[in-house]
Amino acid sequence: MSYVPVSRRTLRRHRESERSTRRLVFVLSAAAAVAWLLSVTLSTAVHVDSYAHNLAVVVHVLCMVVAFGAIILLDWHGFLWLIGRRKLSETIRLDGAATPLIWGGLTGMLATGVFLNPHLTNPMTDVKLAAVLVLSLNGIMLIPLMRRLARLPDDASFKGLTVGQRTHLLVCLVISQACWWTAIVIGFVNAVF
Repeated sequence: MSYVPVSRRTLRRHRESERSTRRLVFVLSAAAAVAWLLSVTLSTAVHVDSYAHNLAVVVHVLCMVVAFGAIILLDWHGFLWLIGRRKLSETIRLDGAATPLIWGGLTGMLATGVFLNPHLTNPMTDVKLAAVLVLSLNGIMLIPLMRRLARLPDDASFKGLTVGQRTHLLVCLVISQACWWTAIVIGFVNAVF
């Protein structure tokens, strides 16, 4: 390991950046939890006619397709980087393009969920709602790691990451896929049966 001299000013800026990222994660996590709670709470108070309900279902499913499609694409591209088939810079760039689709889709799902009249006494519905909350928080927990990855050289490999970074990335990937598939399967089962 080589010694790279760093000025005190650079160290201070790095510490401030890490602190601002922690603050951002905290604020976004709180906002996501409040938005989720507001959506679930309002869904028990708002009752709409069948036309508005059907429209909300269509928009809800479209938002889910947009968000989940972007996540699948990003996870697939990340997997290709993981096995050395893509450069890190490509994955970071795709993340920047997919992020608005992911968060826009999740926001749309929360907004339309208010009009879906969910059966909160059904345990499957509760699991689905919990999966959406965990999914949102999981995406927010990726922010610090993605900021660190963005500072790495373009040709950085998965093997070159620290054990903590690799673990963080893989755990978030598994949580992301598990929550999405749980929400989709339960949503489908609830819609059909």
